[in-house]
Formats: sequence, structure tokens, C-alpha cells
Amino acid sequence: MKLSLITTGLLDKSKLDAWSKQKQAAIHKAVAAGMQSGGKPVADAVRSRMNADFTVRKAAFVKSLRARVYDRDPDRLPALLIGSRIPWLGIHVRGGTLSGRMLIPLLPEHQRMGRKAFRRVIDGLMRSGNAFFIQKNGKVILMAEAIKENASELRRFKRAERSRTGAKSIRRGTEIPIAVLVPNVTLKRRFDLEGAVRSQLSVLARAIEKQLNKI
Repeated sequence: MKLSLITTGLLDKSKLDAWSKQKQAAIHKAVAAGMQSGGKPVADAVRSRMNADFTVRKAAFVKSLRARVYDRDPDRLPALLIGSRIPWLGIHVRGGTLSGRMLIPLLPEHQRMGRKAFRRVIDGLMRSGNAFFIQKNGKVILMAEAIKENASELRRFKRAERSRTGAKSIRRGTEIPIAVLVPNVTLKRRFDLEGAVRSQLSVLARAIEKQLNKI
């Protein structure tokens, strides 16, 4: 998404061409400096919103959102990017449907498992031949037997099964559900990135104005 910063008296773009090249360069440099200094509090405010809107398990998720100034073209004013390199954050910003056959791990409530960790579980079960699908109530479920060879892979899934069934223990050889196979997943919009940034535009405007006043 692209937001334009407009504030009265900050910068009259229509007069920019009438100023000297030296003046234009000074204004360009001041805007970049203002974005550099003002971008940090904007990013901090957006991170705070992320902490409020998500159940954050890893601090790296919030820290991934940063402010970056793009200032490569001397003929165009700089631009400030507020964003994250985590690709799946976008689906939480926009909402939408992910299509394709996907395995959703059946973990204890409120617990999650990373993609790489889940892949290691599946690889371990496949290597031992301890993975098979069943169809139950219209759903396709990946199952595995509780055996010693796969004890480490099945630890969290045994805990989830005990929680679902109320059993105190899982006997060896018991078939445990590992994941459900789905054709698509629909995610609702959870994070208003645009609103969080827009609410801080006045902070950014003041930072730029402060730099312009030094000219």
C-alpha cells in the first residue's frame, strides 16, 4: 500500500522547480533526514500495535518490522517504507484465502509449530513408515502410531490427544491424529498496518518540518 503525506505549509511542491538547484538539494536532504529520524517512532508505534493484535511467541517477529528510507533518485523526493521481510504478514494485513493441499498440525490448544519443525516431524514419521491417512467425518486426517521410535516427534501430539480425550496416558500402539489435510485456508484480516502508520503521520510530518526549518 502507498500513503501520501500532505500537510499545509510543510512543502509547496508546485514551487519546487522555481527554487535553485542548491535549494532543491537542501530540501531533498532535509526530507530524507526527517524521514530517517521520524521513521523510528512510527515503526515503534506499529510494533506496539503488532504486540497488541497478535499473540507474539518470538520477539523476532515484531522486530522484523522496520523503517527504511529510499533515497536513490535525486529528481524525486525520498520515500519511507514501513514493513517487514516476513512474507506471510501480508495475508494478516489483507486477509484472504490460501489455496492448495495443506497439512494443519493438530497441536494442544494455543500452541503453534513452525514450518521447518513440522516438516521434521513428518519426515521422521515417513522414514519409519509410521504415517497414514484416514477419512473421518468428511475430513482427511494424518495419523501415526505411538511407538518408541517416534517418541520425540509425537511428544506434542500425544499431549494434544490426552487433552482432547481426557486420558492420563497414551498406550504404545495407539493411533494418534497428527494433522488434517485441507484444500484451502481462509484467514481474516488481523492487523491494520495502514491505520497504524496513518495514525503516526503527524509525527513524521513534524520530524520533516524540523529538518526543513534548519535550511
